[in-house]
Amino acid sequence: MSKTMKCPSCEQGTLAPASDIISEIDGHFFVEVGDRCAQCGEEFIGEKEGQKMIEAAKKLGLWGEPIKLGRKLTKTSRGIIFRLPKDLEKSLHIKGNEHIAFSRAGKRIYIDILSA
Repeated sequence: MSKTMKCPSCEQGTLAPASDIISEIDGHFFVEVGDRCAQCGEEFIGEKEGQKMIEAAKKLGLWGEPIKLGRKLTKTSRGIIFRLPKDLEKSLHIKGNEHIAFSRAGKRIYIDILSA
């Protein structure tokens, strides 16, 4: 983008080159090059720079299809048990004493790890 280009967000400021644009994916931070509006502070990165960030995120396993693992539930007298696979336990650094929250959207169940 050019220095004299107007900001597409606020339409008042002009864009200036910036080499310190920070993007965050799942707790990992990426520094990118792009343009920043002098008026509103909105940041824009080009397609090439975005592709570099995506490639780095893919190498770290942060980008792509979500993990889908098939598991069978086990019925007990006190309820239903869901076992978390060992590889997922290790990748999420779960110790077994965390509190979790379940939420539902249609037939999908989402699990959030809250704290230990």
